Amino acid sequence: MKLIIAVVQDKDTNRLTDALGEENFKITKLATTGGFLKEGNTTLMIGCEDEYVDEALDIIKDNCSQREQMVAPISPMGGNADSYIPKPVKVEVGGATVFILPIESFMQF
Repeated sequence: MKLIIAVVQDKDTNRLTDALGEENFKITKLATTGGFLKEGNTTLMIGCEDEYVDEALDIIKDNCSQREQMVAPISPMGGNADSYIPKPVKVEVGGATVFILPIESFMQF
């Protein structure tokens, strides 16, 4: 058994959870916040048998697209201004960061 932890952008969450649900994957959804853009994202925990991991990864890949977004800089409040960029910059957002962990045992009460 494996635990798939997928961190996805909020904009991709509903589409992904619907697609995983259609294939009968059980999901636990956690609201999380990214460190770089300080924007909301969602962390999904998906438990599945080893033979279904590739199917789950395909669904994640098909429903989480990367795209470019303009980000307005946040001025440093009392911090170091050396790294401050005064105009909006393009950054790549979206996609998914996925971790796959082996599960020794699973219990449901």
